[in-house]
Amino acid sequence: MPDSTAVAAAVTTTTAAAAAPVDSDGHILLRRDGAVATVTINRPAQRNAISFAMWNTLADLMRQLDADRAVRCIVITGAGDAAFSAGADISDFEQHRSDSARGRVYNRAVDGLLETVAEIGTPVISMIRGFAAGGGCELAVATDLRIAAAGSRMGIPVARLGITIGHREMFGLVNLVGKGSAMYILLSGRLLDTDEALRIGLVNQVTPPDELESVTYRLAADIAALAPLSHAVNKQTLNQVLAKPSLNLTPDEARLPLTQFDTRDYQEGYRAFLEKRRPEFIGE
Repeated sequence: MPDSTAVAAAVTTTTAAAAAPVDSDGHILLRRDGAVATVTINRPAQRNAISFAMWNTLADLMRQLDADRAVRCIVITGAGDAAFSAGADISDFEQHRSDSARGRVYNRAVDGLLETVAEIGTPVISMIRGFAAGGGCELAVATDLRIAAAGSRMGIPVARLGITIGHREMFGLVNLVGKGSAMYILLSGRLLDTDEALRIGLVNQVTPPDELESVTYRLAADIAALAPLSHAVNKQTLNQVLAKPSLNLTPDEARLPLTQFDTRDYQEGYRAFLEKRRPEFIGE
């Protein structure tokens, strides 16, 4: 399991001046630039493959960042130019995925990260350069937005290894790109280029490689400047709609969108609009 104390220390001490290692191997880095936090998967020699321990550490880090009210947006990326992430580290498979019992534990770790990313209130952006394959693509799918550099390639070629994706991964993929495109991705085992990924909705935007960071961080800054409680409630409402498409909601679920009217940020937002000034949201 991740050392939550070390993760919390990295969240607290990281500044815009440098990225700090979150784990003892330095495979996960954290940088803070004002209200935007950047999480970097730092294994470029392995195309940023994610080890069993890293799935857990990343989930713990995301929860820590979400609990920090100063963080308004999170960017996830991979070190170097070759890959966002090539997915699960195959060198782990002998120990952690050699049979169904071990595979269940491994899949629980993967699901833990994907569920955390999808359900935390803080908006999360994937900044994709190079390959986003297998679990790396699944991680990108779980984030709220995906910005990719032209020339990147994305897919989930699990059929090449004789394995499948889990229910949570399938749920996220189908809801993002639809049944037909999800099955195309899985049955073909192909890595899609950015034109195809954009066409089917696998990514939100494609940029020239040299503009990827500027475009991504401009978007992150715009998101961070808006009302954080609005973002959090919109994410929660979206998850409720996906879980209950019939909208057969409980009274508490039905009241969720109305909770914003009782916040200081709502008062600040509409007053700033009337006064023709930029609002200053505090997350209350």
